[in-house]
Amino acid sequence: MHTTEGIVDCALYVGGVRAPGKHDLAALYEQARQTPGAFVWIGLHEPGTALLAEVAGTFALHPLAVEDVVHQEQLPKLERYGDTAFLVLRAAAYVEHTELTESSEIVDTGSVRMFVGPRFVVTVRHGHVGALRQVRDELEATPEQLAEGPWAVAHGVCDRIVDEYVRIAAAMRADVDTVERGVFARDRALRIEHIYQLKRELLEFRSAVLPLQQPLAALQEPQTAELPTEIRRYFRDVRDHHSRVVDQITKYDDLLNSLLQARLAQVTVEQNNDMRKIASWAAIAAMQTAIAGIYGMNFTFMPELKWRYGYPGVLTLMLVGSVFLYRRLRRVGWL
Repeated sequence: MHTTEGIVDCALYVGGVRAPGKHDLAALYEQARQTPGAFVWIGLHEPGTALLAEVAGTFALHPLAVEDVVHQEQLPKLERYGDTAFLVLRAAAYVEHTELTESSEIVDTGSVRMFVGPRFVVTVRHGHVGALRQVRDELEATPEQLAEGPWAVAHGVCDRIVDEYVRIAAAMRADVDTVERGVFARDRALRIEHIYQLKRELLEFRSAVLPLQQPLAALQEPQTAELPTEIRRYFRDVRDHHSRVVDQITKYDDLLNSLLQARLAQVTVEQNNDMRKIASWAAIAAMQTAIAGIYGMNFTFMPELKWRYGYPGVLTLMLVGSVFLYRRLRRVGWL
């Protein structure tokens, strides 16, 4: 190939075994077409326009599918262009963090697109997550599976991505448990922003996982005759794992909604308690103000106005009244 920037790996596989040496992509593909049980696997990472055009020209990829490769914001889907299948996946990774804050990044996502043809498979990765080096190593270590052809590669990629979904779902359980404990803790230090941030991260994870249901279901349909029987069974296992992750995400989302409502209810109660306290102190102050206001009218005839102990008597009355109101309001839970 004339352009190598963006190429992670490129190899010819014959009978599940990697052919030695590196050659021009067009020559490898021509060799694969002439050799029984052979196919080419080229892995790309954020390829440039020139490289993508060269790959598209070599494998006769449909322009609409190539256009979808360029646009990074794509939902998981499966499309067919003649004898070539175009599969879009969303890769994800769990971001380790010491505590949950209102800006914690919990899930990082990327994208993997695949062209699967009779004699070739092209994987295109966008973002920092979803590296396929380990997938290639594992498949090369099991040549009997790789001998099934390009769809064995497609299964290996899907299996790795869904397995990562499973790990993320298990790790997020700890975050959900932390939020649940924080909502019902005595100090109630957990803020609503923390719950909302976790919901946002869960939504990002959900947007990567849920749309994959339809492509995985489509791969089980009878019209996908190009899938080897054994690979179809493997895809069924991937679909089962994916379904469990979808169920977990739904449960997490429902639980977070309940926790958010519970925290909002707690905030409302706390605000009501604050208003009660304010009203209670206002009532105590109002009594003092009322007494002082009456004696401040300077009328000629006032109760105890000319009594020698009138001034301290009124102060005592104000003090006793304040203590009485305080104890009464505290007894009913307003203070």
